Amino acid sequence: METVTTKIGVLVMSYGTPESLEDVEAYYTHIRRGNAPSAEQLKELKDRYEAIVGGVFPLRENTDRQVEALQAKLNSGQIQYVCYQGLKHARPFIEDGVEAMVRDGITQAIGIVLAPHYSVMSVGTYIKRAKEKADACGIDMEFVESYHMHPELIDVLSRRVTAKLDEFEETGAARDEVRVLFSAHSLPERILAMGDPYRDQLLETSKAIADQAGVESWQFTWQSAGRTAEPWLGPDILDTMHELAEAQVKYVLSAPIGFVSDHLEVLYDLDIEAQALASELDMRLLRIDSLNSDPAYMSVLSDVVRTKAGQLQVKQS
Repeated sequence: METVTTKIGVLVMSYGTPESLEDVEAYYTHIRRGNAPSAEQLKELKDRYEAIVGGVFPLRENTDRQVEALQAKLNSGQIQYVCYQGLKHARPFIEDGVEAMVRDGITQAIGIVLAPHYSVMSVGTYIKRAKEKADACGIDMEFVESYHMHPELIDVLSRRVTAKLDEFEETGAARDEVRVLFSAHSLPERILAMGDPYRDQLLETSKAIADQAGVESWQFTWQSAGRTAEPWLGPDILDTMHELAEAQVKYVLSAPIGFVSDHLEVLYDLDIEAQALASELDMRLLRIDSLNSDPAYMSVLSDVVRTKAGQLQVKQS
C-alpha cells in the first residue's frame, strides 16, 4: 500500500527589507502607512543602509536562508512541509505568501513569525493579517504566537553569551566586570496598560539565559524606538551605556535577544551607533552573534511548527 504524504504550508513571516536602495522610498512609505517620508528622513535611512553593507541588504538574504533551512529541517517523515515567505513591509507581503499557498493547493498551514516574543503590536499584527487572508482563501491556518522559553533557544543564546564572555577574559577582563545588556526592539509604553506579555516574556528569556550561562551582572534595556509623539519603552541602550559609564563599568556585552537576524537594528544601531558611543565613553563593547540560520535555531523553529501542526485536523487524501 502506497504511503500518503500530507502537505502542510508554513508561512514564515518577518518585517521585510528593501531589495535595493531604489526600493527604500516605497518600503519606508509602506511602514508609514502610505505617507511618504521627507527627503531628510529618506536620506537618513538610505545612509544607514549604506553604512552597514554598502547597499546590500542582509536581512533579505538572511530571511531567504532561514526559510530554506527551515524547510530542509522540517521535511523528514510522513508530512511534507512547504515554506512560504510573508513580509510585513515588502514583497512578498504576508498576503502574497498565503496566495502562493492557494496556487499550490495548500489547504492547511502553520504561521510563524521570526521573533520569539509576542506582542499584540508586533507578532499579533502579522497573525491578524495572515489569518484574515487565510480565512478568505479557505486555508485552515494555526499560528505559533511565541517560543521565548524553548529550551534549545535558551541553550543556543546562553552559549553565545558564554562565547563572548570568554573573549573578554582572553583580554584580561574578569567575567564579573562585564555587564550583560539584554535588549529588544522598544514598543510604545501603552502596551503595559494593555497587559501585553512582551516585556515579561523578554525578562523571562533574559533571566533564563543569565542563569544557564552563570551571569550575575546583567540588566535589560531597550533599543531602536520609533520616533513618534507617544512615549516608548525605555531606557534606551545608549542611555543605559551612559549610566554604566558613570558607574565606572568598562566592559559591556550586548545581547539583543529580541532579534534573530543581522539587520539594521543590529548592524547599525548596535554595531555602529552603540560602538561609537562606547568609544566616546572609553568602554569596550562586544555583541553576541545573531542566530540567523544557525542549525540550533532551525531546530527550535521546526519543533514549534511540528507541535502546532499536531493541532491541525490533518486531512489524508
